[in-house]
Parts: sequence; structure tokens; C-alpha cells
Amino acid sequence: MIRIALNGGSLASLVILLAACSSAPAPTSPNAGRYSIEQDRAPTSKTVDIASIPEVIPEPVTRTMAGNRSPYSVLGRTYHVLPSETGYQERGVASWYGEKFHGHKTSNGEIFDMYQVSAAHKSLPIPSFLRVTNLDNNRSIVVRVNDRGPFHGDRLVDLSYAAALKLGYADRGTARVQLESIIASGALLDRPVTRNQPTRTEVLRMGSPGDKYLQVGAFSEIDTAQELSDKLRGMTNHPVFIRSVESQSQGVLHRVRIGPINDPSEILRLTQSVVAAELGSPYTITQ
Repeated sequence: MIRIALNGGSLASLVILLAACSSAPAPTSPNAGRYSIEQDRAPTSKTVDIASIPEVIPEPVTRTMAGNRSPYSVLGRTYHVLPSETGYQERGVASWYGEKFHGHKTSNGEIFDMYQVSAAHKSLPIPSFLRVTNLDNNRSIVVRVNDRGPFHGDRLVDLSYAAALKLGYADRGTARVQLESIIASGALLDRPVTRNQPTRTEVLRMGSPGDKYLQVGAFSEIDTAQELSDKLRGMTNHPVFIRSVESQSQGVLHRVRIGPINDPSEILRLTQSVVAAELGSPYTITQ
């Protein structure tokens, strides 16, 4: 894995650091002296209790240039930061980083804590939130992106050791994952798209407070959302609907949801069916 530090968002202060996940040897780096550990590793000072790792709760974000300067270059390659995370979905390989980088600055100047859930991504705005699903065991968590990387091989995202532990791949070094961006709802960030009359599917979805729904995907194009909805209706008798919201800065986002479904076993069964059909990685939301 190759790490990148963007202190205060200044490319002039960019420091390229070569390191490795626990699964590969570390290449030589002219900046290796910045760290007291030559090769990255899992925590050696204490045992981590998975139950004690706090969950990440998405919240409205305020962004600065710290970590978001675009374009930027690493090892002769140029990367561009996305103007928005809206609708982002991608599959690829996740790695993790741990003790070597613990206590050092991330790309936006925050301090990396391997015992907290966080992530590094080459192009998503910082900060932003992702739902990460391990495709090998279907475990899913929400992470907060506050760093750049990984720039090693074909890896898509780099998670903190705690995040990898919760997803069940910390002992292997890498995993196949599905990424889906999450935008926190808030009065200034997210409001329903106004309609004169609710559609039939909107009437069906109007349940009671506390009802649970599966969100399968979120898209900027209504045609894509409709195509997914049509496929899901062939898999379940539960209502399938599109919840369209308007972001103050990012336009309309069309969220495909199923429900209400308040039976945990049915939620699990339907989630597994959707994943098996490669239609997405659903997660549960509560009205």
C-alpha cells in the first residue's frame, strides 16, 4: 500500500510514503524514517474487542480544501477528486492499514486512529461516508472517508484496522467489497422532491414511525432507479418504491427501497436474495 499525506490540503507539502498491508512486504521508501515501524501490522499493544468499536453515524458535512485539492499526483499518476459522492457505487478490493500509521496525520490533517472506523479513497470528497459490504461474508458497515489512498496495485479502498476487523478480513489483509456512498439527511442537505399528488407506490410506503425498509440503491438517473425497481418487484411481494430527494448542492437523488419489512428474518432473507442476484447490497433504514 502507498500512503499519501496532504497536510492542510497543500500539494507542496505532499509526502509519499511506501508501506504495506500485513499481507505484503514493504518497499523501500525515502521517507521511511517518518515512522517508527518499518512494516505495517495489526495492533501489538492490546487486544481489540469488536463490540467496543463505535459505529459510524453519517452526518451532514462541511468540506474545505484540506484533502480535497484536485488534481493531485502520486508516483507519476494524476488523480481527480469527485465533485460529489452522490450515486457513487463500485466493487473492488479493500486493504487495511494499522499500527504503522496510528497517531499520524491523514490527508485532511486529522489523526489516524486504527481503533476507530475510517477509510482512505483516491477520489471521494473528504469527508464523506460509505457503506462497505464484504462480498465474501455479507458483513456491512458504514465508514467515514478522511484519507487518500490506496495507491498500491488494484486496491479500491483502504480501511482502518478496526473497520477490517468488523468486516472479518483483518487476518487476511484484503477482501472483495461493494462500496456505496451515503449522504446524511438534514434540513439543509436533503429534502423530498415536491409532488402535487403521491403516486401509488408512495402511498404504499407511508407506514408508521419505526417501520423498517431496505434501501437497495441510490441513483442520479431516474431510469436507472426504475430499472432496478422493476427487477426487485419480480423478487418480492413487498412494496418497492423510489424515494426521490433533492440535495441543496447536488441535485436529485433517487433511492430505491423495499418495505416496510419489520420481520428480521425476512429482512435477512431478502437481503441475501438481492445480493445473490447482484442487484446491490441492501441495508436497513428506519422511518
